Amino acid sequence: MEAPVKQFNRTTEDIGNLVLLEHVNVTQPDQRLATLFYVAGLGGTRDPFIMVGVDNMWVNFGRTQVHLPTREPQVLRGTLGFVVPDLAALKGRLERVAPQLENTKFSFKHLDSHIEATCPWGNRFRCHAPASQFGRTELGLAYVEFDVPQGAAEGIARFYRSVLKAAAQAGQGGARVRIGGAQELRFVESGAALAAYDGHHVAVYIADFSGPYEWLRGRGLITMETGEHEWRFQKIVDPESGNPLFEIEHEVRSLRHPLYARPLVNRNPAITNTHYAPGQEGFRGTY
Repeated sequence: MEAPVKQFNRTTEDIGNLVLLEHVNVTQPDQRLATLFYVAGLGGTRDPFIMVGVDNMWVNFGRTQVHLPTREPQVLRGTLGFVVPDLAALKGRLERVAPQLENTKFSFKHLDSHIEATCPWGNRFRCHAPASQFGRTELGLAYVEFDVPQGAAEGIARFYRSVLKAAAQAGQGGARVRIGGAQELRFVESGAALAAYDGHHVAVYIADFSGPYEWLRGRGLITMETGEHEWRFQKIVDPESGNPLFEIEHEVRSLRHPLYARPLVNRNPAITNTHYAPGQEGFRGTY
């Protein structure tokens, strides 16, 4: 007898329309302090090719980035979740930059499974070691978790499923939106008063570029016609009632965007002038 053909649940490989969560953009007023936190502390790599002046800074983490234009500080209403290759090494770097970040909002603590850190202006970070929930990623932006009003999660999940054609689900006071193989947007309901939205944004790449655009444009929700490969919207609304649920600008890019899948330079932060190993300067893990 022939051996039975193994059957696979092919739906487990579906990722929906959202392909990549590429960057989060928060403005900050001081590139020196930003360098201490994002580069010397978190271990990111300043992009050597784009935004190399003093009016903006792009910091690479694997295939993802944090964009840091130089203006008054913006604070994301939630937490940025990163995967880093070594929590102990991260703790050591944060300890070394701590004296230079005194008299700011900087802080960090090493918990059982992750490190929580706060940037000099109050943005919150949760850094994890590589794990199966993050796929093969050893370095990168894994999720952005937003604090949202109570009762908003179900409608937010409907919005992403219906409008952006993303894999999204709600439950237990929150919503999760799948992006690519292992990234997420997370929305956690909170009873606390939320700060006013200050203009920070996230950037995503989508496969069906025109479908969501037409739905949003028909309801007056497109906020910027950036160019051929990009448009933006800001309000998340319940697709059934039209009621506004949350506000966060989405920089939406097509897969034809010139920056899509651009190779990003990532250094090995363990290499210094006093601890140098030839040929080990670049990050050699999995993005």
